[in-house]
Amino acid sequence: MLVVSTREFRQNQKSYLDQIDNGIDLLLQRGHNKYKILPITDDDAVIGKEYILMPDEDLARAITMSELLAGVKEDLRAIFKKEGK
Repeated sequence: MLVVSTREFRQNQKSYLDQIDNGIDLLLQRGHNKYKILPITDDDAVIGKEYILMPDEDLARAITMSELLAGVKEDLRAIFKKEGK
């Protein structure tokens, strides 16, 4: 495992990222704190693949902002109509 300062990492970032890509474990040290740097995988994505639109097929199913607002307005009217009974 390689331990480097944040300053050293900034100065040689490409070299260290290349080493990480080749399987080297890297710890950044800032004062007494250490941080592990790892490449992310598809499983680590913040947004799941099921929520990412595919340009052709999913975009065709998308609605416009006008359609969204029209639906919201209808929903609000229905809610207030029920409350006004």
